[in-house]
Amino acid sequence: QVQLVESGGGLVQAGGSLRLSCAASGRTFSRYAMGWFRQAPGKEREFVAAITRSGGSTYYSDSVKGRFTVSRDNIKNMVYLQMDSLKPGDTAVYYCAANQAFPSRYASSVEYDYWGQGTQVTVSS
Repeated sequence: QVQLVESGGGLVQAGGSLRLSCAASGRTFSRYAMGWFRQAPGKEREFVAAITRSGGSTYYSDSVKGRFTVSRDNIKNMVYLQMDSLKPGDTAVYYCAANQAFPSRYASSVEYDYWGQGTQVTVSS
């Protein structure tokens, strides 16, 4: 089992940057594939990015590709989401999620077993 805690959210102007962090408990963090999702008010939770257990492969939604970067540090039990060129449409609660195997349907939230509590990101125009 793994517990996840996100941090780093906040208010930023359009065009700015934020770096989200997700701290994971446990000594087997490297065995978990990780994902980032977000949920805006009145909308369904949507996929943002995913990273394999080794960090060797990353995947992004079309809406953030080229602007966001996911990375992980298996020594520190951390996963990060660097968000650049932020837009008002990026405003949402951002969640990190974990699954013991990298899911073939990595963009589907139902494939992930563990979730953090979320961190709010607000981008002003």
